[in-house]
Amino acid sequence: MPPAKRKLILKISIITITYNSEDTVEDTIRSVVAQDYPEIEYLVIDGKSRDRTLEIVEKYRERISKLVSEKDKGLYDALNKGVQHATGDVVGMLHSDDIYANSQVISRVAACFANDPQLQGVYADLVFVSRSDTDKVLRTWKSGEYREGAFLKGWMPPHPTFFVRRDCYEKLGGFNTKLKLSADYELMLRFIHKHQIRIAYLPETIVKMRMGGLSNDSFFVKLKANIEDKLAWRLNGLKPGRLTALKKPLSKLGQYLRIR
Repeated sequence: MPPAKRKLILKISIITITYNSEDTVEDTIRSVVAQDYPEIEYLVIDGKSRDRTLEIVEKYRERISKLVSEKDKGLYDALNKGVQHATGDVVGMLHSDDIYANSQVISRVAACFANDPQLQGVYADLVFVSRSDTDKVLRTWKSGEYREGAFLKGWMPPHPTFFVRRDCYEKLGGFNTKLKLSADYELMLRFIHKHQIRIAYLPETIVKMRMGGLSNDSFFVKLKANIEDKLAWRLNGLKPGRLTALKKPLSKLGQYLRIR
């Protein structure tokens, strides 16, 4: 009787970008090293922090596959650097003020890819939590199943829940650093809407995002991000719907109504 074939275990690369993150980075790191999935490559890309961030990161150095600390040109430049250093089959990002919701997150994501070898991306749900109490949920982002053309209606998945095969970055490119607030939106628009990569929805909350970060801080930040969203379509030679720019922020109103 021939020996049973060993099931290949995908390596998952997780990238955390840090800069003066001493107040929150330890929670982020702990949520990664607590994962029960055996094949995780953890990369921390630091922008030459001037506070205790690196001191805290060093406490977990044995669990971190690669640490880079040098000046960069902003968040998306640092994320591109992380992708370039990543060697995993699949790449995900967890920012230094976010945490995974439980220790089975990466196992659940990996299972989606393992069950469908043609799958190129996975996304899930996210909750916004208090900066001082990560058990206090302030908003709930329930992504729902993707339907072709959903971006025209203002839909997008939460980027911290978005895991993509590394070869997608090699083929389709990384984050566009011309954008300062919406490069994650542009990348997902390019990958999912323009190039139609095969994606699956994991209907679970897998990330807790602290309120008060760059992308959810003020009205003026949101206004500038909305302007960049329009540019994201033009950069890809795409035309948004007549009401896409309005529907995108309006679609987030429901996040406040889903809090239990």
